[in-house]
Amino acid sequence: MAVKKKLIEVALPLDDINAASAREKSIRHGHPSTLHLWWARRPLAAARAVIWSSLVDDPSAHPEEFPTAKDQAAERERLFGILRELVVWENSNDECVLDAARAEIRKSMGDEELSLLDPFAGGGGAIPLEAQRLGLKAYAQDLNPVAVTINKAMIEIPPLFADTPAVNPDARAREGMESWEGNNGLAADVEHYGAWMKEEAARRIGHLYPKVRVPAEQGGGEATVIAWLWARTVKCPNPACGHEAILVRSFDLSKKKGKEWHVEPVCEGGEVRFEVAPGKATQVGTVNRRGATCVHCGAPIAFDHIREESREGRMGAKLMAVVAEGQRGRIYIAPDEVQIAAADVPMPDDYPQGKLAYYPGHLNTNAYGLDEFWKLFSNRQLTALTTFSALVGEAQRKTEADAIAAGLPDDGIGLDDGGTGARAYGEAIGVYLAFAVDKCSNLWSTITGWMNDRGAFRETFARQAIPMVWDYAEANPFSNSGGSFLQCLSRIPDTLTYLPLQVTNGVARQFDAQSDNGMRGILVSTDPPYYDNIGYADLSDYFYVWLRQSLRNTYPKLFSTMLVPKHEELVATPYRENRGKGGAREFFEEGMFSTFKQVNKYACEDVPVTIYYAFKQSETETKNDIESTASTGWETMLSAIIRAGFSITGTWPIKTESAGRAISQGTNALASSIVLVCRKRPEGAPMGTRRDFVMALKRELRAALDKLRSSNIAPVDLAQSAIGPGIGVYSRFSRVLEADGSLMTVRAALQIINQELDSYFSDQDGELDRESRFCVDLYTQKAFDTIPFGEADVLARAKNVSIEGLAAKGLLASAKGHVHLLDRGEVSNRVSFTLPTWLVTQQLTHALEDGGVTACAKLLVGAFGGKTDGAKALAYRLFTIADKKNWQQEAFAYNSLVTAWPEIQSKAAQLADEAPTQGTLFD
Repeated sequence: MAVKKKLIEVALPLDDINAASAREKSIRHGHPSTLHLWWARRPLAAARAVIWSSLVDDPSAHPEEFPTAKDQAAERERLFGILRELVVWENSNDECVLDAARAEIRKSMGDEELSLLDPFAGGGGAIPLEAQRLGLKAYAQDLNPVAVTINKAMIEIPPLFADTPAVNPDARAREGMESWEGNNGLAADVEHYGAWMKEEAARRIGHLYPKVRVPAEQGGGEATVIAWLWARTVKCPNPACGHEAILVRSFDLSKKKGKEWHVEPVCEGGEVRFEVAPGKATQVGTVNRRGATCVHCGAPIAFDHIREESREGRMGAKLMAVVAEGQRGRIYIAPDEVQIAAADVPMPDDYPQGKLAYYPGHLNTNAYGLDEFWKLFSNRQLTALTTFSALVGEAQRKTEADAIAAGLPDDGIGLDDGGTGARAYGEAIGVYLAFAVDKCSNLWSTITGWMNDRGAFRETFARQAIPMVWDYAEANPFSNSGGSFLQCLSRIPDTLTYLPLQVTNGVARQFDAQSDNGMRGILVSTDPPYYDNIGYADLSDYFYVWLRQSLRNTYPKLFSTMLVPKHEELVATPYRENRGKGGAREFFEEGMFSTFKQVNKYACEDVPVTIYYAFKQSETETKNDIESTASTGWETMLSAIIRAGFSITGTWPIKTESAGRAISQGTNALASSIVLVCRKRPEGAPMGTRRDFVMALKRELRAALDKLRSSNIAPVDLAQSAIGPGIGVYSRFSRVLEADGSLMTVRAALQIINQELDSYFSDQDGELDRESRFCVDLYTQKAFDTIPFGEADVLARAKNVSIEGLAAKGLLASAKGHVHLLDRGEVSNRVSFTLPTWLVTQQLTHALEDGGVTACAKLLVGAFGGKTDGAKALAYRLFTIADKKNWQQEAFAYNSLVTAWPEIQSKAAQLADEAPTQGTLFD
């Protein structure tokens, strides 16, 4: 049958989608990401845009209605208007906006109910949630029980109890005073029974968290503790000492300007005590990357000794300071005997069992013997978590009794059996309360740090790992500040009220993506694992052991195993089951091939499959003195998709990552995911030769790269973005033959695509002035290091410039027979319309590093004229050079300039408007 092109296969308002996606990363109130932590979430705006544009016909699919290119462009712009409104966060539940979007879907797809499956739903759940918001029946599949439970909480449970009034006695006493539309009833009951849990827990274990006596000079009286700050300890290996050595990264408690406080260790008689005083610490911490230093004798302590002490159970902890709620903010107090004694409690009986997985570089507590989950918590933390976990079950039963009193059916059928009566409702409330306990576990561990610059907790999963932490912060479950139980609970009711209001029932289930799920003719959009980027199963065990404590009676099959299933998880982990790198790659590629063969079987014919993927290319090979770059992560994924019978008909770089996340700060981390738009490849697809592929690539790739750069894609994302249109050419052939008749591999195709990318940038050097061309060549060879004068002179003559002239223009320094490019800190700040593009680029990059966007914008206003776009293009070029040579700081500087370009131009325009007499802003 004739396939109608969809909007996503032709054009998208990418800037608007990316702006909405980037903004969403800073939204917390009501966002589903606050329901439960998960890694590598996709923005809801991106998922909503991809699904909608996959369903809506492009105007070119209806030539009878839109016969000319002008007519099609006008209709496309109308559709863009709907999409621009649809991706705005504030419009998430705006029924007018959603009705307009759903009407376009019906116009293209008809009135039959549509279903969408995400076979790798994960715990982010953005794709099934947004499918549900758009009126589709959503199916979320995943192997991971934690991910499945999160998806149940988002797409399966809320529709079961939509518009159900709250059942708690307080709400019933206010009958008629509140609206129970949508999920308001669920939200109110989660809040009510969560507050009951807090009060009941305080009655049982509140005595373990006493108030602290405040010194007279700090106001006197008593104060509620926010955090207890602990230092781990080991015995000093120095035979002449042998005292208890403290392991502390920093003695600063607060670095806030005007509110600096620190702790001072005082050694007396072989013991150490702590005094708290205002001001900055005068001594550095006792631990750094090389090891530790004994606070008593100054002897060095190797990490090997620390690990041995810890593995043998001889690592202790000593209370350094107490952070409390003062009348005017945080107050810092030295520990007293009451606080020390209160933390000295026995282990509870019912704590979660299970060993941490071996996950090199991510779970490094294992090296210290902290290889079981209970070892990541102090006894008091274990007592609190087990108490709250037990209270989840009690809250379920209390909710069920109140639900019966409120008139819900007393049918005894639970959630897992499809119940919608009182028992199921009680279990539903229990799911969200269990999430609150899970969120607490992220803050109530000995891996939780104290951010002395913000006066706040650094959660266990500040990044996708559980690192070893030396001085840790213990939260007070019963305070009114961050880290308390009510703070962990508070976001959950908010999220429930922001979930879709009028939706069809969703289905979330545990399922292996490689198996036949029995579905046929279903829409598919998915975000599969990114090769070896994240070991979801290994990390999520941390939450699973606590969820299992609370929910194993609610979902007995889902929580039947002691830990998360790992054998079938599709990630390329060499360490798992001794696979090695080759085995891991084979496991991943064959697993993905099996998965996409299934997808090809059950995906519908008239809607493209969309696949999110992000993996930085970093593998460079040299053959016959020619460097070529590819990526095993991309190769294995693309091979699986193409072998499974798909061709790629469109690719879009969607901004899915936040620059503020821990992994990206000061690094060249990817900011975008590539959305691959895939169709089932026709059985009669032609075969091609290497020459056919290269010629088609040359025709199509450059135009695609121009388009990507005009959309201001970050240089760090450009290489992976170029894969899309390049592999689209490759995948349209049934097979591509090399000159010797052998099949061209995906890896070979990726290398050719990257060679074309290099050629694209090299060719642009011809557009530079001759001075800048010289600088690019010298930078490629030596960056800002020195080179003998003779070598530099030969290069200069080839570019028709002179070393003396380049030095006179402030581009380089020449002295004592050596030459080097002036780095950004050395170049002149002189500006004019005639400066070489190299100098303009370096000045702008330095301005951004030194003074931010405003400093950069000031240079643009009336200073550089038409050179500015050349500077942006050169920054792309310099990034590719620096990134390939692994000059990370250099690459980061140029990547930052390009990504900040729209903001710089906007600020420059503002400055020009404010001071019109300064000149004209040239773009």
